[in-house]
Amino acid sequence: MKVEIVTPDSVIFTSENVELVQLPGIDGSFEVLNNHAPLISVLRKGSVKIINKGEKNENFFEIKGGVIEVLNNKVLILAE
Repeated sequence: MKVEIVTPDSVIFTSENVELVQLPGIDGSFEVLNNHAPLISVLRKGSVKIINKGEKNENFFEIKGGVIEVLNNKVLILAE
């Protein structure tokens, strides 16, 4: 699945080879996998964890909050 993390200043992460995204939701942590149902949610301050397919390497990004949209295997994170 494709993932982008965008801040008001720049695009801080983009990849088309992601297996899992773990996010700090306002009601608790949740994960998005390939073929996830469409979703829009508010994010709180915390860490976003991204695991790339095949390589199994992990990337972590600290955010102050934001919004996530999941649609057709594309995850867009608008972060503060």
